[in-house]
Amino acid sequence: MHALRGLDLAVPEGTVCGVLGPNGAGKTTAVRVLTTLVSPDSGSATVAGCDVVRDPAGVRARIAVTGQYASVDGDLTGAENLRLFARLLRAPRSRTGELLERFGLADAADRPARTYSGGMRRRLDLAASLIVPPKVLFLDEPTTGLDPRSRNEIWDAVRGLASQGTTVLLTTQYLEEADRLSDEIVLIDDGQVAQRGTPAELKALIGHYAEVTVADATALNAAAAVLDRLTGSAPVLDPERRTVGAVTTDTTLTLPRIVREADAAGVPLLDASLRPPSLDEVFLRLTGRAPATASRLETTA
Repeated sequence: MHALRGLDLAVPEGTVCGVLGPNGAGKTTAVRVLTTLVSPDSGSATVAGCDVVRDPAGVRARIAVTGQYASVDGDLTGAENLRLFARLLRAPRSRTGELLERFGLADAADRPARTYSGGMRRRLDLAASLIVPPKVLFLDEPTTGLDPRSRNEIWDAVRGLASQGTTVLLTTQYLEEADRLSDEIVLIDDGQVAQRGTPAELKALIGHYAEVTVADATALNAAAAVLDRLTGSAPVLDPERRTVGAVTTDTTLTLPRIVREADAAGVPLLDASLRPPSLDEVFLRLTGRAPATASRLETTA
């Protein structure tokens, strides 16, 4: 079995590319190949103008990598961690203070890293990756296991890096994360690129999502019949939430029309909405399964 097979990626300079796929999709393996940690059996890959096989040293000199888990030393302070990296990379010591300020860690600079929150440790890890400013930054599932506040802190840091011209390749399981950060998103399915485009372009592929909430669960089927007629798509019923939803590509469909049609059919509504689809719904529509339950995917770099 191949861990990577058939994945074709091209990321423009100074942009963020989000690569989406479930656990076992091969995202981490792709990052390991592109960062010269693993040699591919076949195919080719170039990073910042350097071939990963013929010129691995050139690649390493131009990139930085932040993996799924923070690699900082918990017994060292934040400042000591950065000074250690600066010494190893022969970078100016002044970078330590600059990066601590930049990532909001100056007040905690003299505390051991083991006392940091998850979000602070990840920010320190990112700062360490930037001791020598890279042309390309690889972020492999950077917010795995973090709470919402810590995830937002990392997102702010990534947006700041991208705004300053760093090219970022982001692998993630979180569609919201890709939606918030990426200039382009690549959806992977069965070892190949299922679709690619901006978040807005991917959402436009399946139009809008109409959803109604009924007052009585016995009205679910009647509500489904209304949405089926209006959208031409198979409705999805959720008895627990008492909701019925369906995708529509009909640009003339309006929320008032949905409410009128439901009223005419005698369907008691508590709520109704017509909104752009989430990326979860895009993934489900394009691949036939939700990201969280998708089977193992195989990819290539």
